Amino acid sequence: MLSSPLVVQIPSSMQMTDEQFFDFCQVNRDLRIERNQFGEISIMPPTGSETGNRNFNFALQLGVWAEKDGTGICFDSSTGFKLSTGAERSPDACWIKLERWNALSPEQQQKFAPICPDFIVELRSPSDNLKPLKEKMEEYMKEPGIQLGLLIDRKHRRVYIYRPGVPEECLENPATVSGESVLPGFVLNLNKLW
Repeated sequence: MLSSPLVVQIPSSMQMTDEQFFDFCQVNRDLRIERNQFGEISIMPPTGSETGNRNFNFALQLGVWAEKDGTGICFDSSTGFKLSTGAERSPDACWIKLERWNALSPEQQQKFAPICPDFIVELRSPSDNLKPLKEKMEEYMKEPGIQLGLLIDRKHRRVYIYRPGVPEECLENPATVSGESVLPGFVLNLNKLW
């Protein structure tokens, strides 16, 4: 099993179009694939069972809140989004306001939607290097529409909070984290994730 992403570099003369990349991902649907703004393809290893359980627990908490709130929809880690830089990313969990989602055409919603979620979460697996995850979070924060991001570092029991235009905030061993004004009333219970 891979312990870190496999990065595949494609010569510029062989770069895939968005349609070809989508088809590539569909043919390899058992793999978690992302593409950065430079066309490099990352193939992420599957998570371990414990990390998968923590991802599910987070998604469950977010999903229960979203069902009650009704102002947006959630997506899991197998969902790809096309960012304004040309990168295709798949956060571990995310949420988009309905008005932004509904502004997309049905064709855009079917593939890698050209939208950055309002709220994203990345959960650090034990084998993940923290620096690339922080770089990915900073990439998200430059996107139109993003309002809040959480990077959960279980290894060191830290939560890095990202907001556009301001430095990251680091919480040491918090019991809960608020969804702030972006997700009113959402409180993530971290005791279920540590």
